[in-house]
Amino acid sequence: MKYYEELPLAKVVEIGGMHILLDSLPSGLILRNDLGILTTDTLDGKIVNRVENPSVKVLETRATVTPNGDYLLIFPEGEHYGSSEKKVNTMLAYRSKDKGKTWVGPTIAFNIDYNQHGFIPFIPRGTKKIYAFGTQPIQGKYTRDNGLHENAPIGYRYSDDDGHTWSEVKLIEPFNDPSFTGMSVMRMCETENGTWLIGAHESDFSYRPLMTRQYLLRSVDKGETWEVLPAKRHGGWYVPVYNRMDEGRPINLGKGRVLLMVRTPEGHLWSLWSYDDGKTWTDPKPTQLIHPDAPPMVFHLYNEEVLIAFHHNRFSDSHYSGLSGGKEEIMRDRSEVWFSISTDLGETWSEPRFLFANALYPNLDNPWRNYQCSYIDMFVDEEVINLFVPHRWQQVLHLNFKVSELLNFPTKNKLRRILEL
Repeated sequence: MKYYEELPLAKVVEIGGMHILLDSLPSGLILRNDLGILTTDTLDGKIVNRVENPSVKVLETRATVTPNGDYLLIFPEGEHYGSSEKKVNTMLAYRSKDKGKTWVGPTIAFNIDYNQHGFIPFIPRGTKKIYAFGTQPIQGKYTRDNGLHENAPIGYRYSDDDGHTWSEVKLIEPFNDPSFTGMSVMRMCETENGTWLIGAHESDFSYRPLMTRQYLLRSVDKGETWEVLPAKRHGGWYVPVYNRMDEGRPINLGKGRVLLMVRTPEGHLWSLWSYDDGKTWTDPKPTQLIHPDAPPMVFHLYNEEVLIAFHHNRFSDSHYSGLSGGKEEIMRDRSEVWFSISTDLGETWSEPRFLFANALYPNLDNPWRNYQCSYIDMFVDEEVINLFVPHRWQQVLHLNFKVSELLNFPTKNKLRRILEL
């Protein structure tokens, strides 16, 4: 394991509206200097990868347990695909054969001549085939003109050898919108009927402010054919006041039920439900989960009906509708991570509990990087919750704790009492 020097720390960290001096921490909170986060002693972790050049970024991290039991972690390193039609990033892979204690890598995951956004891992039920879904800005099928630089075909590769080698890409061409383009980096799902659902949104930066529309791509024949829901472009879901909705995460709830949790700039995560295997959907409505303009991070906990959602639990600007990484108060909202649990299919959520907060000094080139603790991925393996965080788009953290320790993380009231002692 490579040794990483500690990065410069901030002097004060804000959690739940409370300001905490790092040189005089209250009992119950610990500073992980090596990781650059403030947390509790319940949370453990390590750095898997860090870019040494501050102008280089590690982007959306995604991981899965392979059919053979390895942990496979894949993420782009370089620049966001929307920044250039030229190749500006490479998809890197790390692998662990001891449940994350040690990691081997990086290797090049897909040796291709165009950029990638993120790895959406998917292993269909009853198979040993790993799929890698995601945005495919293939030269000749992708343009940055006219404010459409985030829109590209959505497609997938697959691996029959535990993720060591991958097929060529197959693009999704829905029968009701064959030239569909958008962005897709949130996890997907499979229903008990074998239906595949993956979220994608289109964006148009020629609008002032930005316009986005959320869609679902649905396949009932294992990826051979697809349909765009709720309708072909530009008939996707959106929040009218903001003219936006993006980064949808579908998650199977069993018995024909599916939850779709989505990103909005309204100040909460929003949700829709399907009760017929993803064919039709309820109208979108806000959840009680406080969240800035940032992605949903919702996963199964004990079973299909018990969910855990990681959210930032703060929101600073009700007039915000754009997509600017330079707006410090909005980006600062991403600096702390809380979680809530739902036992009723995502209708209601438990009181948030504090997980961790960024503790590094804001010395990078913009707020989008300085406070980034979003785009978390998760899976549970043998009662251990494994989290993968592209922290400050600078380093990849693998964090973990046991399911049995969920209630050891403090609520806001518990934090307040700790600080008053």
